Amino acid sequence: MTTLLVSHPSTLNHLTPPGHPERPDRIRAVDETLAESRFDPLVRELAPEGSLDLVTLCHDEHYVNELRRIAPASGIVYLDGDTSMSPGTWEAVMRGVGGAVAATDAIMSGKHSNAFVAMRPPGHHAETNRPMGFCFFDHAAIAARHAQKKYGIGRAAVVDFDVHHGNGTQDIFWADKSVMYCSTHQMPLFPGTGATGERGEHDNIVNAPLAPEDGSTRFRAAFENTILPNLSKFSPELIIISAGFDAHHRDPLASINLKAEDFGWVTKKLMDLADRTAGGRIVSVLEGGYDLQGLKESVAAHVSALMGS
Repeated sequence: MTTLLVSHPSTLNHLTPPGHPERPDRIRAVDETLAESRFDPLVRELAPEGSLDLVTLCHDEHYVNELRRIAPASGIVYLDGDTSMSPGTWEAVMRGVGGAVAATDAIMSGKHSNAFVAMRPPGHHAETNRPMGFCFFDHAAIAARHAQKKYGIGRAAVVDFDVHHGNGTQDIFWADKSVMYCSTHQMPLFPGTGATGERGEHDNIVNAPLAPEDGSTRFRAAFENTILPNLSKFSPELIIISAGFDAHHRDPLASINLKAEDFGWVTKKLMDLADRTAGGRIVSVLEGGYDLQGLKESVAAHVSALMGS
């Protein structure tokens, strides 16, 4: 088993205002953890820049062009109260897209068993025609659609354990019976979507919301009782993970209060399912996680599981 790690220094050049939780130090923390000797077996590659054709697999062309147009040459441009662009944002976002797609190519070609894409900004809140929640383009959704278009994947799944519901991914796949979107997330919490009754036009959306303080036991039960049975029935040929680590108990933005080992556990569960239905094919894309120590611990547990250790 070989695990691919995809990253790029440009991800540090997406600058946010002082005090913003989605900051370059997040990637520095991930890099520091994955530089430890236990992660030496990782195969490391730089994320290429994605194309606009890839982005428009999931996003409206007018929106994509408008976002490119307003990308600043200096200073910071605010798109909403949470989401802003700096001069380095466009490249970081496009390499996030390119990294997710390159990882998917590597896994679909059999070059590696699975992959982790350590890029920012995150993507799962970006809807077809608007940015929000720190996100611009939905890298996980683009990777799934790319796999379908290039490799003829009939059934892809996006599994999201970020503490915030991936409204963007749900929006993109709402009417697409060939993609299942599954999410655990805290409710009530931003962005306010993700109720159990939100099931998509083809019963292809599976939301398992958790209450504040639910903790490890209820998180694991949500996977065991709801998400994994639905995924197993769907039988995906590829699993994309929206790997947000802000459900960790140290995180300042939420309070599900998970531990790092919960992320290792859920990763292994998804790997077991992928072994049964998808030839083991998993691509994991970094989403949230805003306490640096919690992020380090959680990424270490997640990537260790991907590596089979």
